[in-house]
Formats: sequence, C-alpha cells, structure tokens
Amino acid sequence: MGTRSASDIRSESRFAVLRQLLSSGTATRQDLAVATTLSTATVANVVAELLDAGLVHVVGKGASVGRPSSKLAISDEPLRLVGVDIAETYATAAIYSLSLEHLAEHSEPLDDTDNQPRTVIAGVVAAVHGALARAGVHPDAVAGIGISVPGQVMPSTGVSVFAPNWDWHQVNLRDQLEPELGLSVGVHLDNPLKAVTVAALWLDNGPSTDTMVVVNLGTGVGAGIAINGRLVRGTCNNAGEWGHTTLVQDGRPCRCGRRGCVEAYVGVPGMQATLAELAPDHPAVALHQDAFIAAVAAGLEADDPTMMALLDRTCASLAYGLGDVVNLLNPDRILLCGWMFSALQTWIMPRLTELVPAQALEASLDVVSIQPLEVGRNPVTAGMAIFALEDVLARHGLPSRLV
Repeated sequence: MGTRSASDIRSESRFAVLRQLLSSGTATRQDLAVATTLSTATVANVVAELLDAGLVHVVGKGASVGRPSSKLAISDEPLRLVGVDIAETYATAAIYSLSLEHLAEHSEPLDDTDNQPRTVIAGVVAAVHGALARAGVHPDAVAGIGISVPGQVMPSTGVSVFAPNWDWHQVNLRDQLEPELGLSVGVHLDNPLKAVTVAALWLDNGPSTDTMVVVNLGTGVGAGIAINGRLVRGTCNNAGEWGHTTLVQDGRPCRCGRRGCVEAYVGVPGMQATLAELAPDHPAVALHQDAFIAAVAAGLEADDPTMMALLDRTCASLAYGLGDVVNLLNPDRILLCGWMFSALQTWIMPRLTELVPAQALEASLDVVSIQPLEVGRNPVTAGMAIFALEDVLARHGLPSRLV
C-alpha cells in the first residue's frame, strides 16, 4: 500500500469520523473518539474542519459528567447528491442528502440492442431529472453527481475506455453528458463495482479496515476489492475484472472478445446459454433478461427440475470463481449483490455454502464469510453519491478517503 503521508492519515481520520457519524446519526466528540479509536485531539481537529466547512452541525447537548458536550450530525442543509447506476437495460438515478439518506429515485429503461452513447445519455438525463422532480429538488441544489458506467472507466478524464457489453472504446462520456444534464457541478464517472465497494466501506456495518471483495451478479459480473479498508483500483482503474478471468479453457465466447470467462457462465446471458444447452425448447430461453430471471425464480419456487439443474450449474461455476477469489486475496468477507443475485438469493446462498468449501484453501476458508451485501436500496447509486460527496469534500479542501 506504500508509505502513508500525514495527508493520507488526516484523510483516513476524516473518513473514520464521517463513517461513524453516518452510522450513528448523532454523536459527541467523545463518542467518535471511542468508536473510531482515534485520539480526542484528532477527532477535535477533524470535527472543527467539518464544522467550518458547514458539512457537520451541532444538534444538541450530549449527556456527560462535568463539562457539557455537543452532539454532532451531518449537515441537513438542502444540498443534494445524485448517484446514477447505468446498466445495459436501465439507468437509475437516486437523490441523497449529505448524510446519504435516500430521498427519491427514478429509472428509465435502456434498449440493450441500441448501444449508441447518445441513447444512453438520453436515458441518463431523463432518469436524473425524473428523480429530481420526484424529490422536489431544484437542479441548482445539486452539490455533486456521480455516474457509474459498466466496464473500464477513467475518473480523471471522464472517458469510458472500454465497455464490452456496448462495444464502446474511448468514449468521452463526461464531456457529452455534462451539457445535456444542465447542472452547475461536474460529473464524476466511475465503474459500478468501485461504487459498490465504496458503499460497503462507508455504509456496511462491518469493520472499515478489513479486506473484502464485493461481487456483483447481473447482466455482467465483476468484483470490487478493498484491502485493509482501502479501495483497490489498479494501475488504470481496471482492478476487479473478475468476470473476465478464465473459467473454462476455450469455453463459450464472452462479450469481451475472449472465451471461457466467468461472466459467460454466471452472468444472465450465460445462464440463458446454459438453459439452452439443458432444454433448447424451454420457453424461458427466448425471454428478455428481466423476464428470464423472473421465470427462473418462478421455476425454482415450483421445484421445476430444469430450473433446478440450471441453478446447480450456475452455482457450480460461481463457486469455482469464488474459490479463486478466496485463494488469491484471502479476504475477511465476500459480499454478494446485483439484480440477478437479489432475485435468486434464496436459492443461491445455500448452494454456495455447500459448494465453495471444496474450491478454497482451508486456512483462507476458515476466516472468510460469504454473505449478501446490505447497504440500502441500490449500492451502486449509493456508492456514486459517496463519490459525489468526496468531490464536495475535496472542493472544501477536506478529502476524506484516497479512493
């Protein structure tokens, strides 16, 4: 991880204080020092910075012996954050307060057969302004906006370097989006798995300093990685492309252009291909992705043998892939999320409990927990709102995390 500078340490202290305030709602300085294990002097300095910036305010007096203490909370001023989740079939925008309270959201369907940037941009603009209207928020009240884009994204340039499911290469999306959105703040672009991982770091109830992997299961699949509580980006923000590691040598074609990738067996199109192998005439084979997963869930509920066989094959492939993650990274936790996982979680989790142990080294398996991610309605929009909050903090000269 390299040598930490004084600036790094101060940034991490702000993160710890803000995370605790978000978790507890209100806290005194003493509460924060106890919960974060930071010194009282460090907490006092961080709180002073946040108070001066108007990002934290006093909400009352805390119970104490001797000198009265102030209760603190994240500011409730009417500035708002926007987080956007762009997937292959939808764009969802959510409005958050500065304390990351979810206020409203709006989704727009995207045609997954039309991959032109202008089509995606139109859907994003409609989603954002629809969400603002639902929340009753004027565009001028938006303090920051973060938008996730599938594939490899460079946040510093706002370029979608490669989105395999859309066959995008070097699309300067930020420059095209900002004038269409008509907001007074710039757009932060990032990868959805980075967003989900940051949401887990900020909002999950687990330790903020552990090593965890967040695995997203949907149309595509991927992993977000945090080591010792720090997001891993890699040299070009491309760390975590677990879905494009090889599961089967010379296996199925993958939309990234390679063959045998994890995604080609575990993503929803991969599941459709598996069903076509099991039962080519099954009526669910030709369904669109959302309807297909709904049909899978209905079949599993009814103990349909074909759907049970589909689940077995998919979970076997997933267990192989997760075993590799356990053996490679030795994480404390693997957190599962994504729209496909949410729909099939009831059946997936027991299978993984049975199958993963055979694929992982015993010592690493003994220390890892595999569980659903629970950080609110949509961890991608929450994570992108956190990136937007990071931008707000940076504008005040108060970065809270080097992510």
